[in-house]
Amino acid sequence: MPAERRGRGVALQVGLARKESHHRGQRHLALAKVVATEMPCLWAAWRQGKVTEYGATLAARETACLEVGDRFEVDRLLAADPDALDRMSEREIASFCRKHAARLDSAAVVRRRRKAGADRHVTIRPAPDTMVYLTALLPVADGVAAYAALVKAADAARADGADERTRGQVMADTLVSSVLGGHEAAGGPRVELALVMTDQAVFGDTEDPAHLDGFGWVPAELGREIVAGAVTAEDEVWLRRLYTGPTTGELVAMDSRARVFPAGMARFIRLRDQTCRTPWCGAPIRQSDHVEPVAEGGSTTVENGQGLCEACNHAKQAPGWRARPSPEGIETATPTGHRHHTRPPMLVTVHDAPPVRLDYYVLAT
Repeated sequence: MPAERRGRGVALQVGLARKESHHRGQRHLALAKVVATEMPCLWAAWRQGKVTEYGATLAARETACLEVGDRFEVDRLLAADPDALDRMSEREIASFCRKHAARLDSAAVVRRRRKAGADRHVTIRPAPDTMVYLTALLPVADGVAAYAALVKAADAARADGADERTRGQVMADTLVSSVLGGHEAAGGPRVELALVMTDQAVFGDTEDPAHLDGFGWVPAELGREIVAGAVTAEDEVWLRRLYTGPTTGELVAMDSRARVFPAGMARFIRLRDQTCRTPWCGAPIRQSDHVEPVAEGGSTTVENGQGLCEACNHAKQAPGWRARPSPEGIETATPTGHRHHTRPPMLVTVHDAPPVRLDYYVLAT
């Protein structure tokens, strides 16, 4: 078994033990290895409570590009005096390590900066009051230029005083219109917005919350606004019936119209599980996986399917991992003998009297 796969398995166990995601378990494992072996002064200070875990993480991150000898030197300068380190803020620790890394090996810092551009990406996460944080990690020149363009657009819109929006509102609106403008043109790519809500909530008979794929729970009123807005805008609206268990509220079946069965099943699993089924992970689902592998007799069914992020799907291939469907959902046994159970989230409010039908709207623009 490759060492990389074994490492993933250990990292997943660390995440489970800390009730955190596999990604965080990986970071904790890497941090413990690096600090204990290559930054002994920082390790001693950490054990004495002179630096926080995040402070140690920053120190390790800012010196990651250095050779071991140079890292030892930064460690000595930073943490040889634990009491002095105790007085430093986390920002000061990062700045200190960044400064000395550039002094000791500027070429390594430059190589790291050039390589970092490959890590550019965009993420989304929920914010309070049914808002979201849309975040982009960009090369500094691109990021500063994009921000300057948004500032310029806001200043121009507010120059004559007629626009009552705040500067921040204009910048946000400009960003959205710039990204979505191409989708409004004829023949542009379609954008799917998956909204799961009960038929009673659609027609205003109840106020059961709706679930917006990629965000989470939203008020029924907002769900109705999304549906009504799509219809008003003459966007293509697809309707698919989903069925829930009358007592659990879990998704159990879906109409097969409009899609071949395997793709529909994968879509159903993603809607049912919402996020990676590994306990405490919470990452977006990237792969539909068999709980019991086909090679071991597992079947390709919804009951034997689970949505996983890519990291967790790879990690569970390590020796000693076992998973199987059980009355409690999915039971996962780790190499250390620990057992974890997980069930899909309940997507609707369970009433004393069914209906048990959900209407699933895909709003395509």
